[in-house]
Amino acid sequence: MKRAMLLLSAAALSTGAVAAEPVGYFPVGHNVVLESGDGWIDGAKHYRLYGVQACLRGTFYTDKGGQRRDCGEASLAVLSAYILDTHPLCATVAQARGTIYVACYAMIGQDRVDLANLMITSGFAFAALGRDGLPIYPPYAVAEQGARGGRAGLWQFSDVEHPAVLLGQAVRQTGPAQ
Repeated sequence: MKRAMLLLSAAALSTGAVAAEPVGYFPVGHNVVLESGDGWIDGAKHYRLYGVQACLRGTFYTDKGGQRRDCGEASLAVLSAYILDTHPLCATVAQARGTIYVACYAMIGQDRVDLANLMITSGFAFAALGRDGLPIYPPYAVAEQGARGGRAGLWQFSDVEHPAVLLGQAVRQTGPAQ
């Protein structure tokens, strides 16, 4: 699968005072390279939103106009927009196999919003499942059910496949990763 990457470059003009990040949090950089709708590279570091699975690149849905669209590209575009529009701050939750898992929040008006939850409730990402098939972070599974029931985002298209189903099929066909 072709791994096209999107370089985020924002010409950010700052107005007003800039508040310091809370201890342990860091901003998502303006020059990150998005790999997917749930992960990015910043310099030599690979980050992923904790508890989230974006739609897989190279999988498709059919839009209301009958056009096939790349599901992963849709997730990536929405994450890009949220990063550019909200300037989220992140904190490390865990690290494994060269990936730093983060929890991020953005300020929307006076509200602090969990970026992963925002991706899921808007219907452009899914609750990640562990090897046991259970949600890594159960509140995200609840948020996903709400998005699915409300036909938010990608859920409005009848042929969207949950990435956990596709990943599970791949594991059954090739065996688990070591």
